[in-house]
Amino acid sequence: MTMDCCEMRTSLVTTRRALLLGGAAFAAWAYVPKFARAADGRDPRLIVVILRGALDGLATVAPVGDPDYAGLHGAIALTSTGPHAAVMLDSFFALHPSMPEFARMVRENHAAVIHAVATSYRDRSHFDGQDVLESGYAGPGKVQSGWLNRALESLPRGERVMSGLAIGPTTPLVLRGAAPTVAWAPAALPQAADDTAARLVDLYRHRDPALAAALSQGLQLDKVAQGDDMKPKPGTNNAGAMKLAARGAAKLMSADDGPRIAALAFDGWDTHANEGGPVGRLATLLSGLDGALAEFETGLGERWRDTVIVVATEFGRTARINGTDGTDHGTATVALLAGGAVKGGRVIADWPGLKPADLFEARDLAPTTDLCAVIKGVLHDHLGLSERVLAEAVFPDSAGVKAMSGLVG
Repeated sequence: MTMDCCEMRTSLVTTRRALLLGGAAFAAWAYVPKFARAADGRDPRLIVVILRGALDGLATVAPVGDPDYAGLHGAIALTSTGPHAAVMLDSFFALHPSMPEFARMVRENHAAVIHAVATSYRDRSHFDGQDVLESGYAGPGKVQSGWLNRALESLPRGERVMSGLAIGPTTPLVLRGAAPTVAWAPAALPQAADDTAARLVDLYRHRDPALAAALSQGLQLDKVAQGDDMKPKPGTNNAGAMKLAARGAAKLMSADDGPRIAALAFDGWDTHANEGGPVGRLATLLSGLDGALAEFETGLGERWRDTVIVVATEFGRTARINGTDGTDHGTATVALLAGGAVKGGRVIADWPGLKPADLFEARDLAPTTDLCAVIKGVLHDHLGLSERVLAEAVFPDSAGVKAMSGLVG
């Protein structure tokens, strides 16, 4: 069958059609399989947020109780006192002041921090680090599918739609693979008028009924996500874009027949220079992330109680500040969990210390927790995937990494 110029087929799922119209990607919901609900009757949602560029975990959740922290992080170190004081999460760790919503979620036991965490990757290439983070393999360049897509593919089939939602102009590697996904991004271009869209649907109804059905469903999908509150304001920056993406995704995921699993990536976290402490470049980025988490909470409504958001990055940054008031590529960092299903209210850390002898390769926060164990714990307790499936299909050859228990209620 020949393809019309307005039609495109995904290379990953040959049975799914998508139409590009006015800058927004629409997908055929009719082709998305259904999966069983959790055994206890819950209707879980899982959102994975990738922070590309390597988040400074020591500046996000600062170990202010470590006597070596302030000297290493210098001018960008957080403090527990002063006009821009960090928010104490316990007697040792303090949260960046640009994340008041996340701090509230921690107080409400709906958010948690895992510190000194890293993937198995120990070099410092963004490209390779992101590949390992999203593919779920121990080394880079091994596969062009992601662990979240393989988790989706492994879910038992049933009555509930369990599609994957890719948020943004491209599908992150973590959600690429054989399992069908749908895509949505806030419109950057003017959208086609309703009458134009209706004429296209009518045209394809006669020439290609399946595509017509897909287009109709896609248009409905975009109507759900878009609205007056989704129009970018003049001067919208990275922080505002994060909030808009989360707002639209939450609208889609709150629907009874909406996707249950989503992935999105936020760029710009490579803070080699002018990172700033409580105010500055990192503060702006963290404010955007904080706002995005709050948008998910508000937009998901009653679904929030069955939601887990995992925030992860490819690696951390150096313990010591560099000469341009920034930090260079490092190793261990933080992972953040948020959502009504999270057993929160805590910082989970096997703290390695920041003395010179304790640093990894004499420069980085040493990793003491495998990020794979954190994600496995969420997938096992939240979505019900077995340890065998996690070790063989989702994170191949990872039997030696045991799932962290007790992260999800």
